[in-house]
Amino acid sequence: MIRLLVADDHTLVREGLKQILASAPDVQVADEAVDGDQALAKVRGGEFDLVLLDMSMPGISGIELIKRLKLEKPRLRILVLSMHGEQQYAARAYKAGASGYLTKDSASGELIGAIRKVAAGGVYINSAAAEHLALNAAAGESGPRHAALSDREFEVFRMLVSGRSVGDIADQLNLSAKTVSTHKTRIQEKIGLKSTAELVRYALEHNLLDGQPPA
Repeated sequence: MIRLLVADDHTLVREGLKQILASAPDVQVADEAVDGDQALAKVRGGEFDLVLLDMSMPGISGIELIKRLKLEKPRLRILVLSMHGEQQYAARAYKAGASGYLTKDSASGELIGAIRKVAAGGVYINSAAAEHLALNAAAGESGPRHAALSDREFEVFRMLVSGRSVGDIADQLNLSAKTVSTHKTRIQEKIGLKSTAELVRYALEHNLLDGQPPA
């Protein structure tokens, strides 16, 4: 039996996932978490084979949450289920310690298959993500400018281009406004742009905005 922790801040998403997974006799939703801090606490105090993880939750989330979960339980398997397209996060998620990445528009059968493969010790990469990762690897140094951002800078960048203020980002990431402003300056320097408006335009051109269809 695959013991699963479902970590997502939306009740409807968690309920929908439980209904889908009820059709898999070898998968048990053993517990749920509504934010990153709760996910960490549940992993610290429980025994799970796999965490089905949303990338965007209140508190600690995203790449940082994956790293923290793996520090707590190095053998824990993590399958990311995100609204963010593979071009945004897949490579960073794998590097941080995830073993699979799916978008929330994936079919239920693909989800169950991915859970089984990751829980068994494999890595799940769908065809779209595999193609994108291969293209990035082939591009090498000529890859996109945002690839030079650190994981934290990329997280701040994503929030900036979605319209969040420096103060909002500071509250979400538990950072000072000064630290977020420093990240913003470094992001602009690394990408070579001078304003938030230019960052938004860059994000549109590279399909990095939430809900934006892949190129």
